[in-house]
Amino acid sequence: MTAYRIAVVPGDGIGHEIIPAGLEVLHAAAERHGFRLHIETFPWGAGYYKAHGEFMPPDSLERLKPFDAIYFGAVGLPDVDDRLPAKCYTFRIRKAFQQYVNYRPARLLPGVAGPLRNKTMRDIDFVVIRENTEGEFSQVGGVVQPEFPEGMAVDTSIFTRKGIERVAHYAFQLARKRRKHVTNVTKSNTLIHSLWYWDQVIEEVSRQYPDVQYGKLYVDAAAANFVLRPERFDVILTTNFIGDILSDLGGAIMGSLGLGPSGNINPEKQYPSMFEPIHGSAPDIAGRGIANPIGAIWSGALMLEHLGQEAAARAIVAGIERTLEQGILPADLGGSAATAEIGRAVIANLNAG
Repeated sequence: MTAYRIAVVPGDGIGHEIIPAGLEVLHAAAERHGFRLHIETFPWGAGYYKAHGEFMPPDSLERLKPFDAIYFGAVGLPDVDDRLPAKCYTFRIRKAFQQYVNYRPARLLPGVAGPLRNKTMRDIDFVVIRENTEGEFSQVGGVVQPEFPEGMAVDTSIFTRKGIERVAHYAFQLARKRRKHVTNVTKSNTLIHSLWYWDQVIEEVSRQYPDVQYGKLYVDAAAANFVLRPERFDVILTTNFIGDILSDLGGAIMGSLGLGPSGNINPEKQYPSMFEPIHGSAPDIAGRGIANPIGAIWSGALMLEHLGQEAAARAIVAGIERTLEQGILPADLGGSAATAEIGRAVIANLNAG
């Protein structure tokens, strides 16, 4: 029987509630579809930092490398410097494991009343492909004499031909499997060097995909169209910073950030990819059993799809849809279903399909 090794990092806050719910769903799907998941859990995150002075041990990357995938909750606590989770955990893993694709689907699900009136499931169905290891989040820069009047701070964006080309090819190949339309979301009319170069390289790549319609849109116009005309989008290709913002807007027009899944993907599978919901650790509701686990469960489905278990992934998504159609909704969608209750309903529905 095929087996996969999965590293599980619940993280902080509601990660300790949504990830167990997601794991139960994953194990149920694996049992039904004839494969196994071997789980090893790691206690890393802001809570670990408070106890040990580091978000994860020095040998953590070597320990994670042999796994087939990483299933991650969320990281961060109010009394820990909020610059550290990305620097010491998320960005560190994304860069070390060449997870250069951030894959974030946005789709209006059945049973959910989205905030956009007159928009249906046919109108909201796109994927944000965000360059995930360079760009504006390269963390190259520094602060000089911040306490003086002449103090200054600099962050430098880095865009390489290799980095742009590889994420662009991924986006166009994905579009071939969907509705054959790629929108490059940029801001090259004001960032006239870095994003001009971004645009030029993507346009070069687009010529290799004559069967895919290609267009360019400035980010301010794209944000407006997310609200006014979401149906115009299929695959959105954009930079690290822009994608971070737009994908949360995508979650919002779905009805809640609690619904949004994501994958930090190394397409070549040379390293493990990492799958996580798009929301944060939400420590204000942690421990109450009311967190929405759908984003985490759907992220698990993306993980199975990446591992080649497409039928199991589809079954999980179908289970999510049936659960929501039955009115089993979490608090952030106006319902009263508990985290564990939603997980059990998804399992029942994926087994019923």
